[in-house]
Amino acid sequence: MVQSTQWQVGQGHDPGTLLLGIEGLAVAAVEGDADEGEGRLVHVVIEEVGAAACPACGVLSSSVKEHVTTRPRDVPYGPDPIRLVWHKTRWRCRETLCPRKTFTECLPTVPARSWLTTRLRAECGQLAADTDSCVTAAGLWYGVSWPIAHAAYVAYVQPVFEQPLPDVRVLGIDETRRGKPKWAQDADTGRWQMVADWWQTGIVDALGTGGMLAQVDGRTSSSVTGWLDTQPDSWKSSITHVAIDLSGSYLKAVRSALPDAVVVADLFHLVRLANDTLTKVRQEATRTVRGRRGRAKDPEWANRRKLLTGHERLSEPAFTRMWNELIEQGEPGVEILHAYAVKENLRRLLDLAPTPGTSVPDRSAISHRLWRFYDMAADSPSPEIHRLARTIETWWDTIEAGLLTGYSNARSEGLNRLAKHEARNAFGFRNPDNHRRRVRWRTTRQHRRAQQFHTRPARLTL
Repeated sequence: MVQSTQWQVGQGHDPGTLLLGIEGLAVAAVEGDADEGEGRLVHVVIEEVGAAACPACGVLSSSVKEHVTTRPRDVPYGPDPIRLVWHKTRWRCRETLCPRKTFTECLPTVPARSWLTTRLRAECGQLAADTDSCVTAAGLWYGVSWPIAHAAYVAYVQPVFEQPLPDVRVLGIDETRRGKPKWAQDADTGRWQMVADWWQTGIVDALGTGGMLAQVDGRTSSSVTGWLDTQPDSWKSSITHVAIDLSGSYLKAVRSALPDAVVVADLFHLVRLANDTLTKVRQEATRTVRGRRGRAKDPEWANRRKLLTGHERLSEPAFTRMWNELIEQGEPGVEILHAYAVKENLRRLLDLAPTPGTSVPDRSAISHRLWRFYDMAADSPSPEIHRLARTIETWWDTIEAGLLTGYSNARSEGLNRLAKHEARNAFGFRNPDNHRRRVRWRTTRQHRRAQQFHTRPARLTL
């Protein structure tokens, strides 16, 4: 092997150095890699005089201790790999007051004690962040281990997360389950009990492009309040509305941390609650009359999907057939149809919520449809329908805010879907911090694109 002192370059940048493109390193020679049987060996040396300066005291050294060779990894070039051979010099520091006795040449592009170039780390982190690849796939592509690829991913995304949160007018709060609940059998009673049920609360920008602002463990009022209390008062004062589902914990948190914000009940959850109430009425009627669960031959079971479908989405023959089949069952069928009418009256009330391009509904129309709902619910003999009416009465202030503004928690539901997809792509996350980081990066892509568009320099027009 030729001694390292032989590797020298002339003045200026030769084509090989320019092609390599690593600042501070010059290409001395290129040869085939006989050991590996493929690829090329690129011998490089340092071309900066300042590399001989002691990192502790900054004094240039002229005392050579020895020559060493390292092989830092770099980004791939073409189908055949390129292996760098860096011929370094280890210097002695002659300053008597300097605590450093020896040091080896290093560069910002290839830091000391690093086996990777900075651009390889940056590209590995970018591959894991800006594509659909996971950290494992990015590590396999660049030939590095999972911890190195994950550290590169964290270094790539962390500066973005440390930026101030975007201004938010409408905040959305919703929960999502992280993994499956864990059950254990009690040794004394033999009954199965839930010992762990992992939930996370997502806090999102429900109106703008901010995406998911944070994910906190649990779905309690203290977890949401704890995160909101850490935010600056100027940011919280810009929030005018908060969209939530029918959760008393979230309502308590908002009233405590954001007393000036208007709470909006998500209308989708109200329709879902009405459908669940109708299902309970149908099941209870079947058990009361038949003494068993519903079967395929039972009319109420055969029409269960149609009962949950909106009236405007049913054809006239289908609706007539469902109505006649349930009427023929007598009192149980009438009770089910009454619950169906209550559900449809609630849907007609919620249909007044404005959508883009429509105006705010008149309060007289809201009052009339609300009275129709309460009147029909009062005539129902089902306790489930009465419980639904009490729920509407309890949450009416938040429901009315949704009818007057049209705000909803739909964006939270969509971002929760993306969060679940990220968990499936990674085959689950054992570390909650890694889960939150990955989900937040995935759900803020639209906001990052909007920032790049607004900060992009304008083109010069002639």
